[in-house]
Amino acid sequence: MSRSGKVKKVVVFGGGTGLSTLLRGLKNHAVDLTAVVTVADDGGSSGRLLDEYDIPPPGDIRKVMAALSGVEPLIEEMFEYRFSTSEDLKGHSLGNLMLAALTDITGDFAHAVEKMSRVLNIKGKVLPAANQRITLHAELEDGSIITGESKIPVYGHKIRKVYLSPQEVEPLPETIRTIMAADLLVFGPGSLYTSILPTILVQAIREAVLACDAKKVYISNLTAQAGETYRYTASEHIQALYDHAGEAFIDTILLSDTDFSSFFEGSEQIGPPWLVENDLDSLLQLVKDIVIKDIAVFDNGSFLHDAEKVSNWLMEYMENTNVEK
Repeated sequence: MSRSGKVKKVVVFGGGTGLSTLLRGLKNHAVDLTAVVTVADDGGSSGRLLDEYDIPPPGDIRKVMAALSGVEPLIEEMFEYRFSTSEDLKGHSLGNLMLAALTDITGDFAHAVEKMSRVLNIKGKVLPAANQRITLHAELEDGSIITGESKIPVYGHKIRKVYLSPQEVEPLPETIRTIMAADLLVFGPGSLYTSILPTILVQAIREAVLACDAKKVYISNLTAQAGETYRYTASEHIQALYDHAGEAFIDTILLSDTDFSSFFEGSEQIGPPWLVENDLDSLLQLVKDIVIKDIAVFDNGSFLHDAEKVSNWLMEYMENTNVEK
């Protein structure tokens, strides 16, 4: 909540683990929170449900809803439960099946998400980037075209661009209204080409992001992804966002200064995870405001954003930059 007592409106874009981590921190603050979530997933349980029910893939939506859930931990654990024995159910998560069932009952995926949000007592709103089935494509540096979100990271060539089909896909009107009314838009952390960019590839969403007067923050990834952003620097992540949006639009980038050098024992890093380089000279040509904070942790073999530290900084950012509608 701002000093004026007005609740700030925050919209976060993306999908997967990165978005869920951030939301677990933000939901503990007094903000009007909305997640605009990619529906380009075509692998695993989501991919099978695409074929069987012809609905948008529920996987990323499910993860975000679980992160924002206000129910007992056991209920959240049940929602995230993945079957491992039955041949028919093996690989499916219960939450995906529940969203598929609700879509079949209500006849509309967005309505199903809304109804399930009430059941889980989520903090904020979860809005799919599209209310229909879409496909993500990637054009690689060698000119080849890869179709399907799950297939894109497995090729060894650099990605030139990604795009959606159908290209004329429309978002929910509520999504556009929410973006235009926002005080802060947050992009990342998360998979650049398969989680973040698919949300702004929807034309009406992209136009709203560029047109609204909200502050726009990019939270830089800690590590690059093999097959997707191999050896990308922070500025290369930003440049990809600008290339796909058609213009520069990020006001502030949040970088980590957490020292992970001890994990490599002073030797050259020759394998994953590849830490994203904070190439400040190049970033200064792309973003006016660069913030560097200790916002990361090393947990169970992975470099992760600290949800509490990142969300606390976002709240401070809104106060210090006088973000106000």
